[in-house]
Amino acid sequence: MDETTLSLSVTGMTCAACVASVERVLSGVEGVANVSVNLPLEKATIHLTHPVSATDRRACVAVVEGAGFGATELLPALEVRQRNVKKVAGQRRQVALAFALALPVFVLSMVLDDLGALGPLDLRLTLAMLAALPVYLYSGADFHRQAWLALRRGTANMDVLVHLGTTVAMTWSCLVTLSPVLGFLPAFVGEAEHVFFDGAAFIIAFVLLGNLLEANAKLKATDAVHSLMRLQPKEAWVVVDQGTVGTPVDEIPRGTLLKVRAGETVPLDGEVEDGTALLDESMMTGESFPVRKNEGGRVSAGTIVLDSTLFVRTTTLVSDTMLANVIRLVEEAQTGKAPIQRLVDRIASVFVPVVVFAALVAAGVWWFMAETLAPNSTMGSTEMAVMVLVSTLVIACPCALGLATPTALVVGTGRGARFGLLIKGIEALEQAHATSTVVLDKTGTITAGAPRVSHMELLDSDVQEMLCLASALEAESNHPLAGAVHTAWENIGYARPEVADVRTFPGLGLVGSLDGEAVAVGNLDLMEELLTDLPDDLEEKVALRARRGTTVVLVAKGQRMLGWIEFSDRIRETSEAAVKRLKQVGINVIMLTGDREEVARTVADAVGITTIVAGVKPDEKAEHIRRLQEDGTVAMIGDGINDAAALTLADVGIAMGAGSEIALESADIVLVRNDLADAVAALELGRATMTRIRTNLAWAFVYNLIGLPLAMGLLFPWTGWLLPPAFAAAAMSLSSVSVVSNSLVLRWWQPSAKLRSGDV
Repeated sequence: MDETTLSLSVTGMTCAACVASVERVLSGVEGVANVSVNLPLEKATIHLTHPVSATDRRACVAVVEGAGFGATELLPALEVRQRNVKKVAGQRRQVALAFALALPVFVLSMVLDDLGALGPLDLRLTLAMLAALPVYLYSGADFHRQAWLALRRGTANMDVLVHLGTTVAMTWSCLVTLSPVLGFLPAFVGEAEHVFFDGAAFIIAFVLLGNLLEANAKLKATDAVHSLMRLQPKEAWVVVDQGTVGTPVDEIPRGTLLKVRAGETVPLDGEVEDGTALLDESMMTGESFPVRKNEGGRVSAGTIVLDSTLFVRTTTLVSDTMLANVIRLVEEAQTGKAPIQRLVDRIASVFVPVVVFAALVAAGVWWFMAETLAPNSTMGSTEMAVMVLVSTLVIACPCALGLATPTALVVGTGRGARFGLLIKGIEALEQAHATSTVVLDKTGTITAGAPRVSHMELLDSDVQEMLCLASALEAESNHPLAGAVHTAWENIGYARPEVADVRTFPGLGLVGSLDGEAVAVGNLDLMEELLTDLPDDLEEKVALRARRGTTVVLVAKGQRMLGWIEFSDRIRETSEAAVKRLKQVGINVIMLTGDREEVARTVADAVGITTIVAGVKPDEKAEHIRRLQEDGTVAMIGDGINDAAALTLADVGIAMGAGSEIALESADIVLVRNDLADAVAALELGRATMTRIRTNLAWAFVYNLIGLPLAMGLLFPWTGWLLPPAFAAAAMSLSSVSVVSNSLVLRWWQPSAKLRSGDV
């Protein structure tokens, strides 16, 4: 997270209206550019126009607390989880007490008929009142307190609706019960036959139960990222002259030699210096089979050594490990806000005030027109008005709306991280479900990206001169072909010359200066620009190699064509299956590569791609993506520097985990396993997540469309249907729990095992 970003832990939020309130007050702080608040994670991410200062922190905390919420600097995620676990235990006790008292209230109010008198008072109603008051005053205390805080700041949220509904129900019921001793009350109060003690008690009990179930579900929703956090050991065995010494991992510098025994977790990223062992990498990549690591092999923090001791030389600090980056990416993605959620937030911000107004109007209509609208009702006009007011206020709580999107995103992104799919951009996850075209780079994406020198053709040189010159020119390049050249040069063991003024020509090659002569390594187009006289059959010979799937790099010095180097690269085992799966779901697949068309065609035919665009320079890739976007949503999958612009421009940019740093920064999704099958899995996860979000929103809106008319009594004159307050509370809680439970279905999502094995 950069220095202009401030994160706060925010407590006291219960629904979408609370989220909107926190975002609104924080947006008013001077220097705040934008704010994103996540309800399930209780986290606010604030982006400022300048580096964060202590004054900014105090100002942001102050406005959140002034709005009636709790705010602290961001606590460690595991500490927050422990606090929430304790909170759930407390909620469980509250729920037990509320239902223990609400059940006798229901029996006294709705089942029993007459228990006699207590002086001038009705004994049955008096007992019901005495049992309901602790539920209203104690169990519902948080609702009442938060409601007044919300009203003081000029907003309305779920707490306001619960407070108004239960207060109206309790006030009316208490007045009816005490009317024999309160002579100043109007006659219609004493004549009323219906009280709503049971409604008030069950409203609080059901809302508390819903909150408890939501809190439990939220804990489950964040299981994936918290499981990753627990992978990081607190200590490591540092090798010293006397043996080993236990050292906190946050104190271990780069280059430290560690001893990791069988059964222990690798504490930091590094390279194996001595030993060989099987490693369980399933928690980082979802790979079910152990991976053998030998000397020189790279290991990641969080993986488990299974069968032998390894000595590992660390290459990162604790804050820079792959595990730390995975956790950081997941947290940022979960805090982000999808465009569809912004629409929901705007609706929620006006929903509560509109519902309060509608409830008052409906209550007024029934108060004045009950005898006309429902002449056969057993309830009086005032009783009808109170029931309608209470039920409408309670059933309209927008909890489900506030939870619909973030819970699905939290579960989806966490599940993706479990299988090595790191989702950096929430917008990309939303776009993934609509992807109509997938554009694939060739080298490092469809192929393994580990080419090797397969042949050298000498025209006017020897192996030593040509290979040493090519390696010298490629010294500053991180292209996969450069790595293959360096490996071949190291094998012959000759010193390479010092080439000056090396310049890179994207899509063509490299040019430098040696002993006053221009030297170059690159493709045929580059040589045609530099050399005045090329062999007559050169183009035909290069084309012939290309048709065999071989990449050819030409080497020149001055006006001499020294020869060329041929490279071969194997196709990934899962590439053909991945392309087939994309086609099966109706996605158009295009190969976009800078290589020659003959090479591209050979690879495309092998994996089943029919549309290729070859010989494309890096700056031209982005232009091709832009043209394809005119016809639909485009996902770009690549791994190199030359893919960075296209990855950024695409609606969904997916980078191979072993790709260049620039490509990884440009992409929206990173594939830890470096496998094309996982790119397909990422798109499928996007579809699965958006399906959950849309069904959540549909459920939340349909529930209100059905519940509000019933609560307002719109159908009562024709059907006799009127929703009692207790039923309204149960339905409201059920809606929220259903939304969270629907999101939790994503916990069972996993990539296709057949696809990962190269089969469809």
